[in-house]
Amino acid sequence: MKTLLKNLGIIFGTMLLIVSCSDNNENDNVEKESYQTTLKMTDAPIDNANVEAVFITVSDVKVDGNSIEGFSKTTFDLSALVNGQTKTLGNLQMEAGTYSNIELVLDYANDMNGNSPGCYVEMADGTKDRIEASSNTVDITDSFEVFATNTNEIIIDFDLRKTIKEEQGTLESDFDFVTLSELSAGIRTVNKEATGEISGTVNDSQDTSDKIVVYAYEKGTYNAEVETRGQGESSIRFANAVTSAEVGGINNSYSLNFLAEGEYELIFASYTQDGTEFYFNSQLEVESITGLDLGAINITSALQLSANVTVTGTASL
Repeated sequence: MKTLLKNLGIIFGTMLLIVSCSDNNENDNVEKESYQTTLKMTDAPIDNANVEAVFITVSDVKVDGNSIEGFSKTTFDLSALVNGQTKTLGNLQMEAGTYSNIELVLDYANDMNGNSPGCYVEMADGTKDRIEASSNTVDITDSFEVFATNTNEIIIDFDLRKTIKEEQGTLESDFDFVTLSELSAGIRTVNKEATGEISGTVNDSQDTSDKIVVYAYEKGTYNAEVETRGQGESSIRFANAVTSAEVGGINNSYSLNFLAEGEYELIFASYTQDGTEFYFNSQLEVESITGLDLGAINITSALQLSANVTVTGTASL
């Protein structure tokens, strides 16, 4: 009897092992579901009135080493992609999850039509100033999430204010990309579905500024003493701002787009114009017309908040 029970136990255990291995093999063979994902590019404005446009030529875009479908070498004006405007780069079928590796392959020498240069700043007088970095591959390490839906739009925010520098001390304008590490840090990625927007107007009845720029910071990260001075090798002001927007138009309006969910504080900065250059003057003191706490704005997906303000003076730093 004991022998019979022992043999039955062995047989039963073997059957369980076979079933388990069979299930594992079936799971390994099941293809994971993927979702349509569109990659788009946007920009934050550059601080130079003499810059007419900033063209870049992208020869390839890769996500985790895979080139996006339907993409061919393209040249476009980054500086035109402000206030929520985007340029579609292409599509990928991607599994739901978090990703943190996008590569932009730039062609500095030739544009999409074979003309030289491929990446350049176009000045108001029509002259072109070639720009390039130490490598033609820019690694974007900012993470983004793909959701289990076919409406994924991954926004690549190529912040010109952080990624283009002007060499000082030259008679003519001389622009270039910042260092490769600064270039990578100046580009952020986010899924549009998980973003909100802050827009509004600025009433500057005291005429404090030739230009006003609004910076969005994650709550608690703004340090006036640090941010109003140039940081890093390329001396980038307001380097840790998530994004920025220039106040302009008839209504002195601004729009901060594609803000990931979280709490933000808004910083308003005054700039003075000298010839074609704008120079940081001071941080502005403002009051919210709508009663919104400008130091703790909670953004959730698809939320569009209005933050209208009045300038009350300049802040001492």
